Amino acid sequence: MQDLIRQRTRAGFVGRGAERALFRVNFDTAPHDERHRFRFHAHGNAGVGKTFLLREFEQVAREQGALTAYIDDSAGSVPEMMAEISRQFAAQGRRLKELDRLLAAHRERRHEAELAALAVLDTQPEEPGPSAGGRIVARAGVVAAGMVPVVGPLAGMLDAEQLAHVADRLRASLIDRFRNHEDLQLVLAPEQVLTPVLLRELADTSAPWITLFLDTYERTGPYLDPWLHETMTTDRHGPLPATTVVVTAGRAPLDPARWGGLADFVTDLPLAPFTETEARGLLAARGVTAEPVVAEVLRLTGGLPVLVSTLAESRPTDPDDVGDPSATAVDRFLKWEENPARRAAALACALPRWLDGDVFRAAADCPPEEREPLYAWLRGMPFVHERGGGRLRYHDVVRAPMLRAERRRSPREWAQRQRHLAGLFGAWCEEAGAGRGTGELWADEAWRELRLEETYHSLCAGDRNALPQALGDFVRACEAGVAGRWARALVDAGADADAEPASRWGTELTAALDTEGVGAALGLLLRRAVLDAPAQARARLVRGDELRGEGVYAQALTEYDRAVALDPELAVAYRHRSGIRGDLGDHDGAIADLDRAVALEPDNAWYVALRGEHQRIAGRDTEAIRDLTEAIRLDPALGFAWASRGATHERAGDLDAALADLGRALDLDPDYAWALARRARVWRARGESHRQLADLDRALALNPDWPWARCERGDALRVTGHDEEAVADLDVALALDPAYTSAYASRGESLARLGRHAEALADLNRAVDMRPGYVWALSRRAVLHAVSGRREEARADVERVRELNSAALERLSETDRAVLGPFIGR
Repeated sequence: MQDLIRQRTRAGFVGRGAERALFRVNFDTAPHDERHRFRFHAHGNAGVGKTFLLREFEQVAREQGALTAYIDDSAGSVPEMMAEISRQFAAQGRRLKELDRLLAAHRERRHEAELAALAVLDTQPEEPGPSAGGRIVARAGVVAAGMVPVVGPLAGMLDAEQLAHVADRLRASLIDRFRNHEDLQLVLAPEQVLTPVLLRELADTSAPWITLFLDTYERTGPYLDPWLHETMTTDRHGPLPATTVVVTAGRAPLDPARWGGLADFVTDLPLAPFTETEARGLLAARGVTAEPVVAEVLRLTGGLPVLVSTLAESRPTDPDDVGDPSATAVDRFLKWEENPARRAAALACALPRWLDGDVFRAAADCPPEEREPLYAWLRGMPFVHERGGGRLRYHDVVRAPMLRAERRRSPREWAQRQRHLAGLFGAWCEEAGAGRGTGELWADEAWRELRLEETYHSLCAGDRNALPQALGDFVRACEAGVAGRWARALVDAGADADAEPASRWGTELTAALDTEGVGAALGLLLRRAVLDAPAQARARLVRGDELRGEGVYAQALTEYDRAVALDPELAVAYRHRSGIRGDLGDHDGAIADLDRAVALEPDNAWYVALRGEHQRIAGRDTEAIRDLTEAIRLDPALGFAWASRGATHERAGDLDAALADLGRALDLDPDYAWALARRARVWRARGESHRQLADLDRALALNPDWPWARCERGDALRVTGHDEEAVADLDVALALDPAYTSAYASRGESLARLGRHAEALADLNRAVDMRPGYVWALSRRAVLHAVSGRREEARADVERVRELNSAALERLSETDRAVLGPFIGR
């Protein structure tokens, strides 16, 4: 049915001949030809026909054998856009398997962000001062492994030295928890992981052309435009196939500051209303030729294509009485629709923001035998477009006046119908949520969509509790990462129902989200909205998460304290506060918080596992094993608990138990790179270097840009005498993380063994400068000084090692002890 409707609609496409010709001829021009354009941008006012033109372009592209994807504002982020591209490509026979795998991982990991800062490196002593890398991070105003910005005045809460310490601790905790660097990036910067994979899979396609159509750019542009510019004009994410053509459409021209210098690669398509000739041509193609009728259509529509098409579809033959001058244009259009059932269905179905078969049946309220014919007729109307997921939406230019007409005609009936739709979506919410907890529901996109439409219709009905409920839900939406959609629903309800409070809240929350982020929006809500104590506690919790992500730990801790004071039964608040206490090195406090969380939810395997992880970090192996074993009993499929228990066994020297647990974690998730890297340490302890390298190879195949694994493999290669390969891995590790102290030391040792003494000394000096108490680096530098004839420097390094850890001198190899003999003896 959808294909037939699209074919018939396209068969009647009239106008925009110049634009279609430009687009079609572009496929006849090779990408290396200077006349070829890589991007087209159509822009103009609502109703001018942008979506119709994009759909026509899509058909033109498919005729050229192109693989196509059409994206609108139903995709609320870059990852959601990529998911829609993958879905549409799969429908055309081209699956993006690796991208699908990573998108699934992204959806899982985004709800685990608080885990990223739970662990610290258990093999290194705490440094007495911030590292050079930490100081650089602090000066740049960046924390969280250099990826999360400190916003505005919040950066002033800490002085530069405090911020440097915070940056170091957070980097260490993030890197240690997410040994799989890809997981860390999937949480904090998913585009950086997903985009290279998308580009590689696009390059592998055999299609002659790839075309991406990005509609409603006035809404999607704020997050898509920077990504698109970076992807098309830089090689940061890898090469984009030259056979890719991107088409965007929005109300405004392209941003000249971003795209002004790329005019030779972009075709700008400003769309004006139809000329009189084009409008007459469209009407004639529909059989509307009577001059009085044509003149009336031209007068009413102003040449807007969507309105001309709507009128032409009803094929009027007589202008009749033009009616009350105050009546809307749409009233006049529907007056020409002689079938009263169609007219009633068109007006009734304007009330929902989107339609599918179920919503249509509820909104249209027509006899069962008329439902399918009416739905098919409505789907074929020019002002009804199919969006993501097969849902239908009215064009704003048509829907807005329909809503105004219905609301003014009978305000009470309007409210009653809106209340009926709210009840309908509410019932579907209850059905979808049966037997599930609140947190699980808010993680379910399908349930959230139903809840959002229930909220919208309750606001339109003017229900007394609708706005407080919507603002409470906004807090949950912030937590689920969909705050923008809730703010937009408030804006829409305010405009559609002329509800000024909803409009004001929606506008202000949207502005706060766009300019300062979720934390600012929640601050606005906490200052001005009337929220009950549980909603305030939840808002404080989410705001604390935002501040923690920005590295403003003191303020985040205050928010968590307020959350548990407002709602002492909110287990998740204790869990999140435990995370920040762990970040600050207060593992006793973290464990106390998790004690409270577990007491409130004793069957929550995740909380028990987190407590076990904190016990592991604090070096309490017995308590860690106890908690992690209990977590596994509660949820045998919790791979995190198996991996953490395996790491605990490895540190305690029980290598067989460590192998068994880490193996189980990898049975549950063969791509669990952190578990692979931890198992590599077990193989190292057993002297099985070939197995150690095999696990590190697998871990790096999963995530080539993981500095820790690169350094681990570099060390493994160095130990087995493969110093050239070791230096190559350590070069990569340091390129990814220039503040990686131990990588400098390891590379210095390999360079020394290769006879590159000047480079080796520079690396070892750098490692000691970054960590003055680094015993192993001092020992290796002492040996290098000795073999290079720098006796005083060698003696000084040996004395420093003796002060820090004299046992280290006893652990030197016989060869090294022979070199340093004179200095050790003294």
